[in-house]
Amino acid sequence: MVDLNRFRKNYEKNSLLESEVPKKPFHLFDNWFQQEKSFHKKNEEINAMSISTIGEDGGPETRIVLLKEYSEDGFIFYTNYYSLKGRAIQNIPKVCISFYWKNMERQIIIKGMTSKIKRKKSDEYFHNRPRGNQIGSWVSRQSMIISSKEYLLKQYKKWNNFFNKKTIKRPFYWGGYIVKPYKMEFWQGQPNRLHDRIIYILENKKKWIFHRLSP
Repeated sequence: MVDLNRFRKNYEKNSLLESEVPKKPFHLFDNWFQQEKSFHKKNEEINAMSISTIGEDGGPETRIVLLKEYSEDGFIFYTNYYSLKGRAIQNIPKVCISFYWKNMERQIIIKGMTSKIKRKKSDEYFHNRPRGNQIGSWVSRQSMIISSKEYLLKQYKKWNNFFNKKTIKRPFYWGGYIVKPYKMEFWQGQPNRLHDRIIYILENKKKWIFHRLSP
C-alpha cells in the first residue's frame, strides 16, 4: 500500500462569508474566475472543468472538458453528440460540473440540466476553431474503439486532403451544450479543515437562496 499521508496542506488564503456573497451565484462565479485568471498565462486552461454524467451501465462517468462560455443563462461546452457523454446526456440530462482552482484554494460544484444550444451558435464557434481542430472533428468517432493510432492519423490525412482549401462544415454530430444550474456550491479552503461552503439553490426556477454548509 502506498502511504500518501504526507501530502497535506493547511488552507489559509481567503474566506467566504455570508455578508460578502452576492444574491446571484453567477456573480460570485465570475468574480472567482477573474481572480484565478490573474494568476495564469493566457494559454493556460483555467476553464478546464470536470463533468459527471450517468452512463449507460447506470454508473457515474467523469471527464475533463473545457468551458467555452458562461453567463447567467448557464455554462457552455462543445463535444461530439455521439460520444459517451453525449449519449449519457441524451438519456439523463442532469449533470454535475466542477472546478478546482488551487491558487486561491477554491472549488465550485454545479448541478444543472443540460440541453443542446442553437445550431447557429455551434456553427459560429466551430468556424472560429483552428483548422486542424475542425478536421479533427470529422476524423474522430469519439469514444468508439479503433484499431490503432496509425488508423487515426490516416483518417486525418484523408479528411485533410478531402477538404484541401475548402471551408470546413461543422459535422451534424458535433456541437454545444449549455448547463443551466439549479445548485451551485462554492468551497473556500480554511485552516484546520473548517472550510467555508456556501450553496445556492434555485427555488421555483427563478429565485436563488443560499445557505452555509458544514465543512
